[in-house]
Amino acid sequence: MSESKSLYESIGGIDKIDELVDRFYDLMALESGLSDLRDMHPQDLTGSREKLKFFLTGWMGGPDIYSQKYGHPMLRARHLPYKIGSKERNQWLICMYQAMEDCGIDGEAAKQLEESFLNTADWMRNQPN
Repeated sequence: MSESKSLYESIGGIDKIDELVDRFYDLMALESGLSDLRDMHPQDLTGSREKLKFFLTGWMGGPDIYSQKYGHPMLRARHLPYKIGSKERNQWLICMYQAMEDCGIDGEAAKQLEESFLNTADWMRNQPN
């Protein structure tokens, strides 16, 4: 019996996560339609990029770098200070889905990620529609 690959392995490991997260934040900064999302972040995105890279690495089945450095992700609790409604959720998803496409993440891995990202982004909402 063979073990199935993790999403981390399927997409290409840390190099692909680095590319994905960098593209995500580049798009967020470039696209005027994503300004609400961009405004939630600090001017210098270095820390945000690192945290998302580390989080996604473990979340997709790679090494648990985030927890080692920052503790338990407590994803929803860490985002409670930010007003996240459907608009912000949708901007995040648009940005991530475009980054996935730009980075060549497709097929079954993309399908799994899109569904997981949608569920997680929707769970992060803390404002009424």
